[in-house]
Amino acid sequence: MPFKGARYKNLRIFHTKKRIKFFQYFCPVNHTDIIEHLQQQDPALRRVFSETLSPPDLRPRNNMYYNLLEAIVSQQLSVKAADTIFRRFLDLFPENYPHPHLLLSVVDAELRTAGLSFQKAGYLKNVAAFAKENDLENHPWHTLTDEEIIRFLTGIKGVGKWTVQMLLMFTLGRPDVLPTDDLGIQQAMIKLYGINEPNVRLLTARMHQLAAPWQPHRTLVCRYLWHWKDSPSVKNG
Repeated sequence: MPFKGARYKNLRIFHTKKRIKFFQYFCPVNHTDIIEHLQQQDPALRRVFSETLSPPDLRPRNNMYYNLLEAIVSQQLSVKAADTIFRRFLDLFPENYPHPHLLLSVVDAELRTAGLSFQKAGYLKNVAAFAKENDLENHPWHTLTDEEIIRFLTGIKGVGKWTVQMLLMFTLGRPDVLPTDDLGIQQAMIKLYGINEPNVRLLTARMHQLAAPWQPHRTLVCRYLWHWKDSPSVKNG
């Protein structure tokens, strides 16, 4: 994520209490206190934080429209394949930016040359049409709750709850998101807590129960769980 840390130390310029709380939360200076608090609330997390060799970069990425397009391209693809296709997709546009009106003007056959399926090409155009009508690039996201944003964006065909949760976490930096449908989070929590529950509905309920002590910092824990799951101590354990 191409952000420099220094400017995140001067975040009192934001005037509403919610925005101050939100940006101060993601300032790296505060992570130590939050992590210590979480370890006290849930001792199992001590293993996660101590064994995560490469802590995640928690700074928000901004630009919901752009990141929503990237999320759709990435669906059901490896990171390498998704990066390649998204780069080719961007190359179709002036200055490598698919403004809504430009994306809507491109025929599907041309989008296919970037490696996109017809279905994904259609989903991308759905996002562009929605963005043109609702100005996703400049939308006042700070005025909406997480659930309001999920309801708003899942109105776009091709955008599901999981996709919006990823945007809440990575794009908007919302601090208390728990994506129970995410396979990586499921695997990490099953490993950490020894969960043996084949029923998806009951597994989800158990995940919510275990994650309750993490509130209001569930995003932070999940970001660490993704890294921890792939750490050598877990893979070789």
